[in-house]
Amino acid sequence: MRLTDYTDYSLRVLLYLSVRPAGLSTIQEISDAYGISKNHLMKIVQQLGDLGWVETVRGRHGGLRLADRTRALTIGDIVRRTESDFAIVGCFAGGADDRHCVIQPVCRLRGVIAAARDAFLAELDKHTVAELSEPANELARLLGVAGMAPSPRSPSMAAVSPDGSS
Repeated sequence: MRLTDYTDYSLRVLLYLSVRPAGLSTIQEISDAYGISKNHLMKIVQQLGDLGWVETVRGRHGGLRLADRTRALTIGDIVRRTESDFAIVGCFAGGADDRHCVIQPVCRLRGVIAAARDAFLAELDKHTVAELSEPANELARLLGVAGMAPSPRSPSMAAVSPDGSS
C-alpha cells in the first residue's frame, strides 16, 4: 500500500513537532527542515489543527506545537484520518467508482487484498507518535531543531496563518 504525500507530510509535521515540545515552530521552519512546499504544509497544518492534534498560536510570536494528547496517537489513527482512499483496487471503491469485474462474484483476491490492508493498518496501530519520535535528540539534530531556544508562547489560540502571524 502506498500512502499519499498528504499522509506522509502529516506524519512528518507531527514528528517534527514532537521533537520540539518546549517551543513553537513555524510552517516555514518545517518546510525548510524537510524541503516540502510551505503551501502544501499550510493545508495539512489546518487539518491537523482541526483534528486537535496541533495547537496553533496567532500573533507576532505565533506558531504551532503538538497538542498534549497527540504523542499517544497511533500511526494507524493518523493514517486513517489523513488518507482519502483505502480502495486499493477498483472493485473496492463502492458506489459509482466501483469497477465491475466479471469474476467479482467468486473472486478471492478482493478478500486477500482486504486482509493485507487490515494487517498493514494493524501494524501501524502498534506504534505511537511518541515511540517514533525517538531518539528525539538525533531526530532533532537531523531536522535542525537541536538546541533551538523555545519561542515565546502567546495565550491567543486560533487558526494559523502562513507565517505564524495573525
